[in-house]
Amino acid sequence: MAKKKTISENDIITYYMDYVLENNEQPKSVYLFAKSNHFDEATFYAHFGSFEAVETHIFKAFFNNTLTALEASEDYHTFDARNKLLSFYFTFFENVTANRSYVLFALAPYKNSLKGFTLLSGLKKSFTQYISSLNIETLDLKQEQLNKFQNKAIQESAWVQLLLTLKFWMDDTSASFEKTDIFIEKSVNTSFDVLHIAPLKSVIDLGKFIFKEKMHMN
Repeated sequence: MAKKKTISENDIITYYMDYVLENNEQPKSVYLFAKSNHFDEATFYAHFGSFEAVETHIFKAFFNNTLTALEASEDYHTFDARNKLLSFYFTFFENVTANRSYVLFALAPYKNSLKGFTLLSGLKKSFTQYISSLNIETLDLKQEQLNKFQNKAIQESAWVQLLLTLKFWMDDTSASFEKTDIFIEKSVNTSFDVLHIAPLKSVIDLGKFIFKEKMHMN
């Protein structure tokens, strides 16, 4: 069969996701992967250096697709930081849910330790930059270094929060993943309430919810 003339980055991603879901493993080699999809091996390397690079790009693409959808919404641009982040979460998890089989496959070996997983490095970089762009209101510590430290801490804690939500979603068996939606709302609202030194009611509410769900899942 003749090789296809034009193969895009998205084509390779689609072929890769289809392969791993159909075979429950990575392709044996780039050569065999390219041959089975009727394009030259060199074409693969023009876009990606390895299968791991493809996987990293897929998770970054979930972020890019989410942000593109949000930026296209006129309402989104009128939201404050809290509601922008809530919108991001709900849209992002719509994207990963649409690709749930692949995401569960890709993250299964690292299910209990997502924080240090290099597969999510591209997603982390984009997400923490996004958090910084929200200009979340914080305490004025009257010292530049302390303010920088505070902003970095917010980015890192937001990343951990996203990982915790992803882990919760992976374990969620509720219809339409409605428990994940509840978790998102409670955790995002709690994080903003803590930043504004609000009463601890929302913190306690989130803690009760997590405890109840973990007890049920176990």
